[in-house]
Amino acid sequence: METIVFYILASLAVVSAISFVLNKNPMYGILSLIVTMFSIAGLYIMLNAQFLGIVQIIVYAGAIMVLFLYILMMLNLNNETRHRKDAWKLIAGAISGGILLISLLGMLKGYTSSAAQGSLNAGLTKNLGLLLFNQYVLPFEVASVLILAGIVGAVFIGKKDI
Repeated sequence: METIVFYILASLAVVSAISFVLNKNPMYGILSLIVTMFSIAGLYIMLNAQFLGIVQIIVYAGAIMVLFLYILMMLNLNNETRHRKDAWKLIAGAISGGILLISLLGMLKGYTSSAAQGSLNAGLTKNLGLLLFNQYVLPFEVASVLILAGIVGAVFIGKKDI
């Protein structure tokens, strides 16, 4: 029974993630991303990581998706009001994305995963904290850099042209 539930949740996550990427309507894309977040939370709960599953639901499927919907409504992305960005903005975005990719690859160059040495027991909050700030501190910091890059990109996109 557990295997069947896993395959249902995993296939739902993959299909809704593909739907998010391929969807032309941003509202339906965000709704499919919410389905993806809920199915990933179900997978976390099946892995006996209840804390991660609940955080996935509360933080990602709750708060961040509401924020995405709010930004989508605030930007009012109609086809008539869309305008082309300047070429220098596209070049600056490509250069900064490339620099971020190179720096992340440079950080991961000497990194060896310690997951093979011990089992991942992240069900309890204490174990999760010990794992995050001891063995997995580099991926944790890489995730924070990616969140910072997302915030900078959102400010850049939302900036009004004078």
